[in-house]
Amino acid sequence: MRWVSCILIWIFAASPAWSGAWLRDKGSAFVSAAATAFEDQDHGYDYKASLYAEYGLRENLTLGLDIEQNRDIYGHALIFARLPVADFDNAGRFAAEFAVGAHHQQIRAWAVYKATLSYGKGFQTGWASGWVAIDAALEYRTHDALYRKLDLTAGLSSARLINPLLQIETAYRSDRPLHWRVRPSIMIRAKDSSRTWVLGLERNDARKNTGIRLALWNTF
Repeated sequence: MRWVSCILIWIFAASPAWSGAWLRDKGSAFVSAAATAFEDQDHGYDYKASLYAEYGLRENLTLGLDIEQNRDIYGHALIFARLPVADFDNAGRFAAEFAVGAHHQQIRAWAVYKATLSYGKGFQTGWASGWVAIDAALEYRTHDALYRKLDLTAGLSSARLINPLLQIETAYRSDRPLHWRVRPSIMIRAKDSSRTWVLGLERNDARKNTGIRLALWNTF
């Protein structure tokens, strides 16, 4: 069970309550550390880890950091700024995000530029409340190509101990098939309401097996 040990090492070594179109309140912060492990015939396990953080610098400006590492082969590190675009109250809201950073493959690295338009909407039913977020992005990697990305996040935010979460991520470039990743999860609230554990599965088009994902969300 080496992959289980790998998950725990990465999670405590350290993508959000998926903010999307929502900005952080001034002076507040959010940090998410996550790890995903897959069984691998050659190495016994394969893994990736991520660290995501954002801070409300002003009421209309949220700054953040997005880092992901896939084994020791490739990964990225981005800094971003999120700005409000429009707020339609119960009909939802839009925000724009601009990011710059680097993408690496082993010891080589290249610049990355990313622009995202996000839509978010909260909802209330007779038995639960929740949110839906849609993120459409253009990401340009200077050594590679222009990627078009479309992501969907939906979850419940009721007062109960456990709530469901679904994340779907897609990426497309003109000379390759569509890349997709699906993560069904459950969010488990700790007694300290500022902390949430997220446990789920991850499946993508590049692998034949399903990974186990563990994340810890903290708000400050």
